[in-house]
Amino acid sequence: MVRWARQRAGLTKRQLAAEVGISEQLMGEIESGWRNATPANLVKIARALNCPVVALERRRY
Repeated sequence: MVRWARQRAGLTKRQLAAEVGISEQLMGEIESGWRNATPANLVKIARALNCPVVALERRRY
């Protein structure tokens, strides 16, 4: 859901990672499901994307 919300917000992976304060590589791993975002980073991502945290926790089928 992070990738979907990021694309909908019109941000690149690099822009979102910079705003959250993590590496572009880590952002890619979070988006691909390889790694989970920490609760603190999930809140930062939600703020940057202007969406509720719960929306980012859902899986897109």
